[in-house]
Amino acid sequence: MREDALTDEALVDAARDGSEGAFRELVERYEDRVASVVIRMLGDTPEAEDVGQETFIRFYRSLRRFRGQASVGTYLTRIAINLSLNEIKKRRRRSIFVPFIPPGKGNDAPDMEFEDPRASAEYDDTADRIQRALNQLKPEFRSVIVLRLMEGYSTKETAEILGLPVGTILSRLRRSQEKLKRILISHRELVHETI
Repeated sequence: MREDALTDEALVDAARDGSEGAFRELVERYEDRVASVVIRMLGDTPEAEDVGQETFIRFYRSLRRFRGQASVGTYLTRIAINLSLNEIKKRRRRSIFVPFIPPGKGNDAPDMEFEDPRASAEYDDTADRIQRALNQLKPEFRSVIVLRLMEGYSTKETAEILGLPVGTILSRLRRSQEKLKRILISHRELVHETI
């Protein structure tokens, strides 16, 4: 049977038995999800790419211990969030600000044409402002916003990924939304004052 037709559980079993193809299929199924979480936590930086790769390395090393109590996607997201939080702690220790570079804006990215350049510039500006505002939140608040509102996990799934009670998630979600709103409003007011 082709690996892309197998269930996650069957692929995990095959990967445990040494099938590189099965593990590669798991990576292909979940690399976009992991990349999305990590980039939203860290910005589109070289560290984010490293954390994404490390997520799958850790998953591979833990295959024998993986019992399927959570889905593969939830398990990988938990690893990605934990590694992202560790990277944020390292950044604090280094005291280096890493700017957010929107996807596709790096030096090696091919130029893309848009039908309405003004609309794409506005989108880029909005995405950039949101990412900068997210970066100003404490990691415990940022992780809730990323998982619950940006990645679409339920409150229960978010609690499971972060290993916290549902009530804590709800409280952090409310507080983080308030903080994010204040940051975005103050940024908008600052922009209007300088115009």
